Amino acid sequence: MLSATYSAGLCGIDGFPVTVECNQKNGLSGFELVGLPDLAVKEAKERVRTACYNSGYPFPHSRITVNLAPADRKKEGSAFDIAILTAIFHSDGIIRRNVDLSGKCMVGELSLSGEVRGVRGILCMCVAAKENGFTEFYAPEANAVEAAAVEGITVYSVRNVRELVAHLNGEAPLTPVHTDRTAFFKASNQYSADFIDVRGQAMAKRAMEIAAAGGHNILLIGPPGTGKSMLAKRLPSILPPLSFAEAIETTKIHSVAGVLPDGVSLLSVRPFRAPHHTMSTVSLVGGGINPLPGEVSLADNGVLFLDELPEFPKQVTDALRQPLEDRRVTITRANGRVTFPCSFMLVGAMNPCRCGYFGHPSRKCTCKPEDVKRYISRISGPMLDRIDIQIELPSLTYDEISAPDAHAEHSETIRARVTVAREFARQRMNGKTNAFCNAQLDAAGIHEFCNPDPEASALLKAAYDRMGLSARGYDRILRVARTIADLDSSELIRAPHIAEAIQLRSLDRKYWG
Repeated sequence: MLSATYSAGLCGIDGFPVTVECNQKNGLSGFELVGLPDLAVKEAKERVRTACYNSGYPFPHSRITVNLAPADRKKEGSAFDIAILTAIFHSDGIIRRNVDLSGKCMVGELSLSGEVRGVRGILCMCVAAKENGFTEFYAPEANAVEAAAVEGITVYSVRNVRELVAHLNGEAPLTPVHTDRTAFFKASNQYSADFIDVRGQAMAKRAMEIAAAGGHNILLIGPPGTGKSMLAKRLPSILPPLSFAEAIETTKIHSVAGVLPDGVSLLSVRPFRAPHHTMSTVSLVGGGINPLPGEVSLADNGVLFLDELPEFPKQVTDALRQPLEDRRVTITRANGRVTFPCSFMLVGAMNPCRCGYFGHPSRKCTCKPEDVKRYISRISGPMLDRIDIQIELPSLTYDEISAPDAHAEHSETIRARVTVAREFARQRMNGKTNAFCNAQLDAAGIHEFCNPDPEASALLKAAYDRMGLSARGYDRILRVARTIADLDSSELIRAPHIAEAIQLRSLDRKYWG
C-alpha cells in the first residue's frame, strides 16, 4: 500500500516542502529510508519504530520503503519523524485510508516514548507550508504558538502519537492554536532601558537620535565611564516599533539558530546583540558545516553592538564590510548555498587610545603618539567609511553626574521624533527605491533625494577638500545630512544640516592630530 504525507525542511531561514512517501509490500521485514537524508534523519527509523511500540501500536511486519522527496535535496534534522510515522500508519490502516492528508504538513521529533519534541526553525517551516498551499500545520506543543504567528493556516499542537492518530481518525479532534496579535503590539514598545537614565552627553544623544532616524551606523569614542555602553543599549528603545513583518523575519532567524527564548513565540522588540571581542569570524557572520546564522543575522532589524572595537581581530571586523553594504550574508558550502538577512544598525565603541585617557582633562595618557595612531589604525579605512557617524564623548563633570538633567528626555519622546522623520523620508521615497531609510540609499537615491542648496554645496565642497574624504565618505555625509533635514521636516538640505553632519565625522576630522 502506497501512502504520502507532507513535512518541511530548512535551507537557511527558508523552509521547503517535503513529500514523505511510504510503500509497504509483503516480504522480509525491513525499513529503508531514502531521499538524501543526513544522519539525524536516518536515525528516525529507530525513533519511529520504538515510539510506535511504546504508544501501543503494532509496527508493520513488512518491507517498508520511505522516500523523502525531492530526492536530490539534502534533508537535515529530526523534524520529519511524525510525518514518517503518519505515512507508515496511513499505509498500514492504523490511520484510516480514507483520511485525506493532502493539505496537512507535519513537523516534529519523536521521543522513544511517543512524545513529540520541539524542533528549531518551526516558524520558517510554517511559512513555507502556507506559501505552498497547505491549510493545516501540525507542530510540537513546544513550538505550536510560534507557528501560529503565521496567518492563513490552521496550526495544531501535538503532544504525542496517540493524540495525533485520534485527531486524524476523527475520534478526538485537536483545538487550533492562535497567537494574540494585540499582545504583540502592546509588547512592541516595552524596553527596560531608557534614555532618561543617561546623564549629560547631549551631543551624543543627538547623534544617537540622528542614527536612529536614518538607520545609520555609529561609532562612540571616549574614555572609560563616559556612557558609551549605556547609550548603545538604549538605542533599540528609540527605534521605530518593530512591524509584524519584521518580527516574523527576525523570529525566523532566531528560531533557526535555536536561540529563541523559552515561552516566546514572536519577538516583539528589536534585538540587541553584543558579542565579545574574542569571537571568531564564523560566529559573527555565520557558517559551519550545516550553516547557521551568525551575530550579524541575529541582530537583523535591530542593533549589533561591538564594544572595544579595536580589540576585535581585524579579519573579524573586515568581514562586516560586505554585510553592511548588502544587508545579507551568503554562505557557500559543498552541499549548497544559504543566504541570511542581516539588516542591522552597527554601534561601535572604543577608547581614544589603548590606556583610554588620550585627551582626558584630568587623567594623564600613558600612550606615545605613535601608539595612539597604531591603536586607531586597527580599524581599517574601508570599515570606517561604512560607519556614518563618529562621535566623541567627553568625560563628565561632577555636576553633570550628580545634578538632575533638565533637558533629559524619555526614550518614548525621542522615538516619536524618530518615527516622524522616518515617515517623512518614506513619503519622499514613495516606492522609488528599495531603501527604507536614508542609510540604505544607493548612488541613484543620493542623487535624487539628497539635494543641498548652494550654500550647503559650497560648505560640503570645502569639507571634502580639507578633510580628504573618500567618495564613500562624501556619500555618508550627504546621507546623514538628509536625515538631519528629515528631523527638521525640510525637503532641502541646508548648510546647518551639512555642518552638523560634518561634526559627526570625528575620525575624518582627525581631532587628535
